[in-house]
Amino acid sequence: MSTPEPHQDWAEVQAGAEFTELRRRLRVFVFPMTALFLLWYLVYVLLADYAHGFMSTKLVGDINVALVLGLGQFASTFAITALYVRYANRKLDPLATKLRADLEGAGE
Repeated sequence: MSTPEPHQDWAEVQAGAEFTELRRRLRVFVFPMTALFLLWYLVYVLLADYAHGFMSTKLVGDINVALVLGLGQFASTFAITALYVRYANRKLDPLATKLRADLEGAGE
């Protein structure tokens, strides 16, 4: 008895309900988070370009609104990364591990 070709296994997995669910779960997180971050970045850039008075408002000493919002860009990047890792560990990795095990087991 011959083993199935790997591309045949992959085509079956890709067409399956579990793979579709994995893609859906990934998109549920990635698309909204990307849109939110891009919107936040665009607001920052527009404020920097058109709201000079607001951005130069001093908060504490020489620290102004622009500096706080600019550092907030970095903080939000790290926060999104941490949220993604948590989401992937809970929602994506278990399903991906199962799909991989099923695919690797099918070739034996």
